[in-house]
Amino acid sequence: MADQVLKFGIPKGSLEDQTLELMRKSGWRITVGSRSYIPTTDDPTLSCRILRPQEMPRYIADGSLDAGITGSDWIVENNVTLHQVESFIYAKATLTPSRWVLCVRNDSPVKRLEDLQGKRIATELVQFVTRILAERKVKAEVEFSWGATEAKVAEGIIDAAIDVTETGSSIRANGLRIVEELLVSNPVLVANPAAWADPWKQAKIRQLGILIRGALDAENRVGIKMNVAKENLEKVIALLPSITAPTISHLYPSPALKGVEWLAVETVIAEQTVRELFPKLLEAGAVGIVEFPLNKIIG
Repeated sequence: MADQVLKFGIPKGSLEDQTLELMRKSGWRITVGSRSYIPTTDDPTLSCRILRPQEMPRYIADGSLDAGITGSDWIVENNVTLHQVESFIYAKATLTPSRWVLCVRNDSPVKRLEDLQGKRIATELVQFVTRILAERKVKAEVEFSWGATEAKVAEGIIDAAIDVTETGSSIRANGLRIVEELLVSNPVLVANPAAWADPWKQAKIRQLGILIRGALDAENRVGIKMNVAKENLEKVIALLPSITAPTISHLYPSPALKGVEWLAVETVIAEQTVRELFPKLLEAGAVGIVEFPLNKIIG
């Protein structure tokens, strides 16, 4: 039993809080001290570490960690081979992947990456950008940026930046334009190949992937249930979206029903549809409508 512990990496930074919340909804209670990078968990077979996603792929690749959640961009940057188990989109302004784009000032003559010959480029993805430039036979100076990358371009300190964006609004706000999209990225659950080859560890990693996916799929959805007289059932069902089909069950024929056949209806809907749907359900004959939160949707 001593070696039946999975060493698992949790990304520090923008993904940290939601990753911990998704794991809580998945069934793991993880506590992070204010000065500690070693969280405690209620699962003795799970040992967690909090690490920057930029460096996590390296530690998964060398076996210091068995698995973890990191950005797919940082796997590309570190140029390591890992087994991808799940791909997620969360902790973002929109439900779209992040994009690493080449951007320049609006008045720049640069129209394509090849126009960067002899230019100065700032980015966090130094190794990735260096490889791209080599592949496309462009000689340019690539430097690591510690932040405020777009501002450096806007102020003319550097000629171009390869930075991450979702909507491009920040780039436009800084008087820049996107020349080319170079890489799309989102959070991924990945495993060390040797750990994945171990049956026990693979099962544990799969468990994490299934439950975190279920918790993520449950976000922004709610369960609803209601009672409906049989004569109104078809009208109510016609209003209800569902993953497969609503669950229908008969109510006990108590004297309070006065001989009328009533049914209980239960389904899952998108939370934002509640305000539009509930008045329509009442008009269609539904009564006793109850809304309840969901932790996970599996399968």
